[in-house]
Amino acid sequence: MTSQPPTALTIAGSDSGGGAGAQADLKTFLACCVHGMSAITAVTVQNSLGVTGFYELPPHAVAEQIESVVTDIGVGAAKTGMLASAAIIEAVAATVQRLGVTPFVVDPVAASQHGDPLLRPDAIEALRDLILPLASLATPNLGEVRLLTGIEVRSRADMDDAARALHALGPSWVLVKGGHLPGGDAVDVLYDGTDLIELASPRFETAHTHGSGDTLAAAITAALARGLGMADAVQEGKRFITAAVEGSFALGAGLGPVGHFWRIRDWP
Repeated sequence: MTSQPPTALTIAGSDSGGGAGAQADLKTFLACCVHGMSAITAVTVQNSLGVTGFYELPPHAVAEQIESVVTDIGVGAAKTGMLASAAIIEAVAATVQRLGVTPFVVDPVAASQHGDPLLRPDAIEALRDLILPLASLATPNLGEVRLLTGIEVRSRADMDDAARALHALGPSWVLVKGGHLPGGDAVDVLYDGTDLIELASPRFETAHTHGSGDTLAAAITAALARGLGMADAVQEGKRFITAAVEGSFALGAGLGPVGHFWRIRDWP
């Protein structure tokens, strides 16, 4: 009999196109040898061209999904993605805190790759005040940094300032993702309140990076579920997303997804 694998939970929206959201997280968990579970927060209407709508689940339904999984199967690590509204954020924060869900990775998703909003305007304050203080790690991109801190990151030095400002909001660790800054390598900054660690990886010229933020956070979550420490888990996640971007592909008429299955990719 096969031994039980580590478990990880994604608390996120559903992407009908399969490239981001809970679908991307579950693919990543599988590729990282972790049993994936989900608590769906919203159903999005999207494809490679963008998001044309989303429908939130009732906050109690999101909380009940989390509790159902935690109290029976157990959760080795969890992550958030699209939380949609202040009411859902409040329900998730209360449930995660009450059940002691940890490690807890917060990907503060505010918009899709196309720039379509995935977070109600009233939710930013709840995200900042209720979810970030619970985070073992927060993984904002530069747009999310601006929403959460007001800092407009235009340089590598700005990333350090942003990391310090985000850490002051309560997460144990912060990973500021700098992939949208111009330059040779894609550079992220990891910060634990003491040390600023620069993580650089090759940059690939491709438009097909749909779901890259979700995938990075999910790969880190999977590594934490397997028992890695935070710095090693982030390095593992960075390696995974770098290879996934290199293995991205066109799909539909717009932005294609990163290649979640790059480790096993072998077209028939």
